Amino acid sequence: MPSNGDVLAEPLTVSAVSALVRGQVEAVGPVTVVGELSAPKVHSSGHFYADLKDASNTLAVVAWRSTVERWAGIPTHGQLVEVRGKLTTYPARSSYQLQITSLQPAGQGALLAQLEALKAKLQAEGLFAAERKRPLPFLPARIGIVTSPTGAVIADMLARIQARCPRPVLLAPTAVQGPEAPGQIAAAIAALHALPMEQRPELIIVARGGGSLEDLMAFNSEQVVRAVAASVIPVISGVGHEPDVTLCDFAADVRAATPTAAAELTVPVRADLLATLAAEQASLQRMVQQQLALLHTRVATAQRLLPEPTRLLLQANQRLGDLGQRLHHSGPQAVRQARQALTQAERVLAAHHPEAPLQRGYVLLWRDGAVLAADSAPGPAEVQFAHGRRRATLH
Repeated sequence: MPSNGDVLAEPLTVSAVSALVRGQVEAVGPVTVVGELSAPKVHSSGHFYADLKDASNTLAVVAWRSTVERWAGIPTHGQLVEVRGKLTTYPARSSYQLQITSLQPAGQGALLAQLEALKAKLQAEGLFAAERKRPLPFLPARIGIVTSPTGAVIADMLARIQARCPRPVLLAPTAVQGPEAPGQIAAAIAALHALPMEQRPELIIVARGGGSLEDLMAFNSEQVVRAVAASVIPVISGVGHEPDVTLCDFAADVRAATPTAAAELTVPVRADLLATLAAEQASLQRMVQQQLALLHTRVATAQRLLPEPTRLLLQANQRLGDLGQRLHHSGPQAVRQARQALTQAERVLAAHHPEAPLQRGYVLLWRDGAVLAADSAPGPAEVQFAHGRRRATLH
């Protein structure tokens, strides 16, 4: 580059000048800039374009699609933001711009306002409704944990579960801070759901340790909140420490004050379970013993009320003997009387038999299978004698 007032010996092309300027601009290196967004828009390609303004100047900014996809949401017109990136030029228009690598609201007040707006939006959709909350399983077969694979958080949670009531734990590792964290957290939740049913956890904990509002922003992202709300597996949110509250807490089925508290909610204390079982067993044994004692009392009472079996047998034997004696003395006489009655009945029956008069010389007149009466009309008839029948005609 020539010094002030110097002129290059050879004339330059426009492209050469553009390249010279570009080299000088990009030599500035990464910068962090605070300003107010103007006319932000996302192109159909997914790239983000806007102007960053202060009281007297305007700086064009651009963010590529890969960067925009990591944002919790698209910033709005007039929003005060803090962006980091590198300066570069756009030779076709002889202009320069800031290529954004990260963007966040400027100041905690603006950040809280953004969170309140997102909270209101998601609440209006019903993602935080109480009727969506599901009860936690009493003793889950497997527990899924979505958190960083390193650090004190996962170690404390595993130790707490092991101490209370050991259960299998499936760790879905993820970043818990930074621009890539929201996508990784949502993907980790989806990965636990994608496991075969026999391997899938019955409960999921989404957790990270405490930090500033900016540190916890991944758990305030719309992407993470929607992933938690869409989970078919009950979710405990154990993000930060009291009094930290994130939007993830509202979407989860249960909020825990800390990651360790979340681990404690997953399983009961094994010693308490054993003590409860022992108490139930003792109570059951007492009930069985009481029932047996009652039955023994009833049997004893029945035994006192019933006569002795020997006495019952003696009484029955005596009655049998009496019946035998009566039968011995009255049996023959009863047979004779029965025979006499039978003979008399046979005589009466014979005397009243319809054909008995035939033996004494009388006859019966028949016509068409019926006995003729005294006033029967003349005509053919049958005459029945004591020994046979003859045809006849009545006149």
